[in-house]
This record gives sequence, structure tokens and C-alpha cells, in this order.
Amino acid sequence: MNILRYSISVSIVSLMAILYPIDGYKSTGIKRLKRLEKTLDSTLVEGYLKPGSFKRSDEVNLWLCEDTKPVDSLMVVDKDFQSKMRRLFPSRAGYGIAVMDMSNIDDLKYAQLNENSGFQPGSVGKIAVATAFFNELRNLCPEDWSVRQRLMKNKIVRSGNWGLYDHHTIPVVNLEKDKMVKRTVVFNDEFSLYEWLDHMLSVSNNGAASIVWREALLMHVFGDTYFSLTQEEADAYFNQADKSELTDIAIDLVNQPLRNLGIAHEEWRLGSFFTNGPDRYVGSKGGSIGTPKGLMKYMLQLEQGCVIDEVSSLEIKKLLYMTDRRIRYAYSPRLNNAAVYFKSGSLYSCDKSKSTPCGKYMGNRYNYMNSIITVEHTDGTNYMVCLMSNVLSKNSAGDHMYLASAIDKTIRSINDTSKDSQEVNSENSDNN
Repeated sequence: MNILRYSISVSIVSLMAILYPIDGYKSTGIKRLKRLEKTLDSTLVEGYLKPGSFKRSDEVNLWLCEDTKPVDSLMVVDKDFQSKMRRLFPSRAGYGIAVMDMSNIDDLKYAQLNENSGFQPGSVGKIAVATAFFNELRNLCPEDWSVRQRLMKNKIVRSGNWGLYDHHTIPVVNLEKDKMVKRTVVFNDEFSLYEWLDHMLSVSNNGAASIVWREALLMHVFGDTYFSLTQEEADAYFNQADKSELTDIAIDLVNQPLRNLGIAHEEWRLGSFFTNGPDRYVGSKGGSIGTPKGLMKYMLQLEQGCVIDEVSSLEIKKLLYMTDRRIRYAYSPRLNNAAVYFKSGSLYSCDKSKSTPCGKYMGNRYNYMNSIITVEHTDGTNYMVCLMSNVLSKNSAGDHMYLASAIDKTIRSINDTSKDSQEVNSENSDNN
């Protein structure tokens, strides 16, 4: 049984807040952003929005572009920082974490715990799909970002079988009637590439992830012809393609960009589509796994602008920016004023034959929950966290939120102390 998919014995819960800066409608054509634009002038009031949710597109930056050192040289444990981070965990069993404090980009501080432990990545794997998509997009238009963006904005593709079946809903916006409904993806749904990307990363829709992966595959196979490729031609190709050959291409396509970043096979890989609709066309291969170390390697290189290229890195970061309801790790009130770039996923299962408790986010067979986040405070405290867990019979959503508060408090305390020390040194220098 493919554990990425829903069955009676498995519940996959990968809720995700709506993303991308609210002012992004003009450049992306993502219709839900047009509705959210009203929050900028208070015409629409969404009480769940936090102060940190209103950063504009031109305020989203990459922090480490000036320092593209190999990530292994950056991920060197700071003993004092490591000690402070490890004190926060109620137990080391069942957790894996990597934390990078980049408040001072000339003095990065890194800590880790069970960083090589493998966890089922769940919906965090959708970042790998986005990366494969942007890689193929770059291969089509290596020199001109504006052409890439126009393609994402203007090319409309249909769900077909690929978007089926998924219980996660998507926001469907009617701009003429100024209405939005949330429902599951259906066979005839048509959205732009940008909107399918948004559905994949915003509400973590599994069908959208399969569709984005499909479009990356079509770019790879058809090259420049993809610009004019019709839905009928795409459907005909998949109906005639050799399934075994197509599986090899699809799995390599989504994993090779990770290998290009120096992320090893055992550190992060994706082995199957997120819905069972594609089963008739493409299979699974190799399984899926993620480690805190592998995810941190990715996040660091995203900030360096090294994921595909600098414009792609920045666009992926924008797609991860939270502009709606915050959940799990990002739900911590300590992050309300911060800009957060976030992806979460969970997968849990109950064994009724066991006497141990089981429920939502409390699996007693397995209870995976993963959160990756970049936090940017207005005082200059900036850091990244990759947190993965498999703690049985506990509400991991609550645990992640509490750990988020503890980690934020500790890192801000460190940087407050550091700033105080710098001010004293500056005063002493002036007096001299």
C-alpha cells in the first residue's frame, strides 16, 4: 500500500495555509489573491491574518545570496547553540531537527538532533515537485524569467484523472460575482499553471501536486513544443506512453534536482505521485523519505539562490509565504508579527488492536508530522527550522506549536543578548 495515499486505515492530514504575497495577483493571475487584495485597504477583514502576513512581493528577499559557500561548511554545530536547542525537547526519541540562526549572516549558528533520521516526508515532498517544475521551466527558458512567468500565468491545463482523488479542498474564486467556494478537485477543473502550483502549496492539495508533476514531465518530454501543446495532445501522449519508461523518467525528474543540490538519496527523495489517478500512466519507485539534514540543505540553498537559479529560488520562497490561517508550528502566537515561509505535512495511522490512545494527530501505529519554516522578525532575528517527528499517541500539532514558541524565545533571547553586547563594545570603543 502506498502510504502517501488515503485508505481506511490511514489518514493523511496535510492542511496548509494560503500562500504568496497578497499583492501578487497582477504578476501571477492567481484569482484568490485578487480577493485578498481587499484586506490591504480593509475592504475585506480576515480576522485570522497576522501582522506578519502583509509583506509585499518586493519585500521578500533571499538572505544568503552573497555567501554561496557549500552548505556542509555552514552546517557546523555551534556547541552553545546546540546545548540551548537540545534542552527544549521533552524527549530526544521520535524527533529530528535542524535549526539555523541566520540573524547575523556573518556568524551563522547551527544546531541539530537526529538529523540523519529518516521520516515519511508527507506533503513536505511537494516542495520537491515545485523544484522539479521550476527546473524544467528553466530548461525551457534559461535566459528570460518574464517568459517563464507568462507561461505559468497564461497556460491553462485540465485536471483529468491526475487530480483524482483527494479529500483536500481548493479555493475556487469567481471574480465577476466576487465569491469563493471550497471544494475538491473534479475531472474537468481547469486552472493556470500558477494556480495549480498555488493549490499544491497553499491548501496542500494532493491532486494539484500530481498535476504540477505531470506538467513538469510534459515540459521535459516535449521541450519547446510544450508552449503550444494542447490538452488533447498531452492526453494522447500519456495514453500511448510505456508506463515503465514513464515511471523512470518521472521519478528521476523529481529527484535529480535534489541530487544536484548535494542532497543524497537517503536524505530526501520522492517515490510516488500524491493521488491514485495517475496510476494508469505512471508507477511508484524507491519510496519516499526525508531527513532534517536533507531539508536544511535545501532551505539554505534556497536562501543562497541556488535552487535552480536565483529567480526560481525567490519565486519558490514567495509561494511558501503564509498569507492566511497559520497552523501547527506556525500557529505559535510568538510568530504573529513575523513573516513566515512554511510547509507542513502529516500522516498518522491507528491500530485499534493496541490499547494506546489514538486520534487526530495522535496515531499509535505511526504519527508523522513535519514542519519546515523560515521565520523573519522585524527586529532582524531570522532563522530556519526543519522539524520532523514520529511520537506515538500524542497530539503532534500541539507539540510543534509549543516547540515553535520555545525555539523562538530562545533564539530571540540569544540575539537580544548579542545586540546588548555589541552596544556595550561600541560604547567602550567610543570612550576609548
